[in-house]
Amino acid sequence: MTLTPLWTASEIAGIFAVDMDGPWQCQGVSIDSRSVEDGDLFFALIGPNSDGHDYVKMAIAKGAVAAVVSKPVAGLDPKLLIMVPDVKAALNELGRAGRARVQVPIIAITGSVGKTGTKEALKNALNHNRKVHASVLSYNNDIGVPLSLARMPRDADYGIFELGMNHAGELTPLSKMVRPHVVMITTVELAHSEFFKDVAAIADAKAEIFDGLEPGGTVILNRDNGQYGRLRDKATALGIDKIISFGADEAADVHILRQVFHNTCSCVIARIMGHIMTFKVGMLGHHWVMNSLAILAAVGAVGGDIGLAGLGLAHMKPLKGRGRRHQIFLDMSGEASILLIDESYNANPASMRAALETLEQTSKQTRARRIAVLGDMAELGDKSADLHGALAEVIKDNNIDRVYTVGPHMRKLFERLPEFRRGGHFEGRRALEMKLMQDLRAGDVVMVKGSNASGMNKVVEKIQDMEATGVKQAI
Repeated sequence: MTLTPLWTASEIAGIFAVDMDGPWQCQGVSIDSRSVEDGDLFFALIGPNSDGHDYVKMAIAKGAVAAVVSKPVAGLDPKLLIMVPDVKAALNELGRAGRARVQVPIIAITGSVGKTGTKEALKNALNHNRKVHASVLSYNNDIGVPLSLARMPRDADYGIFELGMNHAGELTPLSKMVRPHVVMITTVELAHSEFFKDVAAIADAKAEIFDGLEPGGTVILNRDNGQYGRLRDKATALGIDKIISFGADEAADVHILRQVFHNTCSCVIARIMGHIMTFKVGMLGHHWVMNSLAILAAVGAVGGDIGLAGLGLAHMKPLKGRGRRHQIFLDMSGEASILLIDESYNANPASMRAALETLEQTSKQTRARRIAVLGDMAELGDKSADLHGALAEVIKDNNIDRVYTVGPHMRKLFERLPEFRRGGHFEGRRALEMKLMQDLRAGDVVMVKGSNASGMNKVVEKIQDMEATGVKQAI
C-alpha cells in the first residue's frame, strides 16, 4: 500500500522558497531527535537551553529524510539540509500551509482547566469512520500549535487544536494561525494568576481565541462560569452571533438534567439544543460531565452525529497524570489493594477542587479512607497563600480523611487543617514518600496532585512500587 505523503520535496521548496534536490517525501514532522521516526522532516529549533543543530546528525541517522536548518551542519550531505533564515519562522510557515490546504471543520479549545482531556475526548467522539487530526499531549504553545498544524494530514476530516497561554497577547497569533470554525473555552479560573491582575484579566486573555475565528463561526462557552457574561459580550462585540452555552444552568443551550456517579463513570441525562439525550461518560466527576456537554455542543456545531458522539463518550479514558486510576495490589492474593488516582500532571485551584470532589465521589462507592497527597500549585503570584489555604474548605466539604502536603506553599493549607485530617507536611518529596509508605493501608483511595514543578509524578511512581505482584493495573 502506498502511503499518501504528508509533504513532498516540491511542496516544501515552494513554501520555503528554496531549491531542493531529490524527489523525497516525508510522513511526519519532528522537532525532537529522540522521537524522530523513519520518514520525518526534522526542524533544528534553537531554544534557550539547546540547539537543534547539534542533533541533526542523530535525526538523520534515525531516518529523517531531511532537516530544516539555519546554519551548516558539518559531515552531512548538503542535499539533506534545507537552509532557511529562521527555523522557527519556517515551522510557522509550514503550519500555515498545513492549515491552508484543508477545507474541513477546525475546532480550537482553550480554558484554564480541561483543555487536553476535552480535546482527546472530542477526538474520540468524532472518530466514527472519520479521520480526525488532533494536537498531541499539551502541544498548545507557539511551537506546539504550528507543529500540530504541519502534521495535519491532507485528507483529514476534522482538525482539533489545543491553544494555551501564560500571558495576555499569546492566543491571538495562535488562533489566527489555526483559523478555527469553532472555538471552545472550557472555563476561566485562577490559573497562571501570577501574570494577571485578576480572573477578569484572564478571561480577556482567553477571549483572544475569538480573534482567529472564521466568518460565521461558532463560540462555545461555559454558562456556569463567572466569566460567561464577559466572554459572551466580547464575542458579540466582534460580530459573532453563533454562541452556544453549556452547563448545569437551565438557561444553557446544552444543560444537565440529571447526573449519577458510579465508581469509574458518570451517567447523564441532558438537554442538547432542545433534545433530551441519555449517555455515559467513561470518567467520574461533575467536571467531566461538564466537559462532555461542551464536546457534544462542538460535535453539533461542526455537523457531526451527536448520537454517535454520545456513544463515544462512554469510551473516554483518563490520560497519564490526569485522573488515571491504578489498583495497587499489596499481596499475592490480590485481595488487599489501594486505589491510586494519578492527578500529578499539573494543578491550579479549579483542578484541585475537581480532583478532591472526584476523590470524595470515588470513596462513596467503596466506603474507603479518602487520602489526598498534595504538592504546591505554581504561578499563583501574591494570591498563592490565600488560594492554598482556601483548599481547607474544599477538603472539609468533600470529607477527605487524611491530607499529606509537600512544598512551601502547601504549608498554608496544612496549617488550616484540623489535627484529625493532618497526615503530615514535608518540605521535600522523599520525606513525604517515607511517611506515606508507613501510613497507607489496604482499602485506601489515594489521590496525588500538584503542579509539575512539585514532582508529584515521582510520588505516584513510589506508590506504584508498593505493588506486590509487579503488575501495575490501570483501570
